[in-house]
Amino acid sequence: MQRNGSRGSTATRIRVAGGVLLVAHLALVAWIALRPLDVPWVSPANLHPFAGIRADLALGPGIATRRIGKGLALLAPLGVLLPMTAGRLDVSRLGSLTRTTAAGALISLGIELLQTGVPGQVADVDALMLNTAGVALAHMAIVPAARAFLRRRAESRHPAPLPLEESPEGRTPTFPRVGIAP
Repeated sequence: MQRNGSRGSTATRIRVAGGVLLVAHLALVAWIALRPLDVPWVSPANLHPFAGIRADLALGPGIATRRIGKGLALLAPLGVLLPMTAGRLDVSRLGSLTRTTAAGALISLGIELLQTGVPGQVADVDALMLNTAGVALAHMAIVPAARAFLRRRAESRHPAPLPLEESPEGRTPTFPRVGIAP
C-alpha cells in the first residue's frame, strides 16, 4: 500500500538516502578489506574463536583497543543503514535487531570468504564476530531512538483520527454483509 502525503515522501527520502549511503559504505568496505596487500609473509587463517582477540589483549591495552575497535567499527554503519533502507517505523525491536544483525553477519562472512582469494588477506573468525557485534551495537544504540523520534514527529504532523464514538459527525452506519450467490 502506498502512503500519500508528506509522510510517504519522507519515508521515500529516508529509503533513498539509506540506499545510497549503504552502497557507498559497502564500496568503501570492499576497498578496505579486499585490496591486495604487498607483504613478505602471510599468517595462516584464524579459525579459532577469540584467539586473535586474546593475542591483541596480550600486546597491551592501546593496541588491543585500536584493533578491536577497528573490527567493531568496520561494519557498524550497517546497523543503521540496513533498517534505514527498509524505511519502516512500526516494527518489533527484537525482529529488527535480529534481521539487521543476521544481515551484517552474512555480509561479514561474505567478506571473509572473499578475502581467502586476495593476496595478503586472510580469513579471521574474530573479525567476523567483531564486525557482527559492531552492527548489533550500532543498531541498538541508534535505531530505536531514531524510530521513536520519527514516529513522534509523524504523529505531531498528522494526528490520529478520532475513534468513531468520539467523532463529531456521530457513528458511521454499518450495513449487514451480503453473501455471494452460489
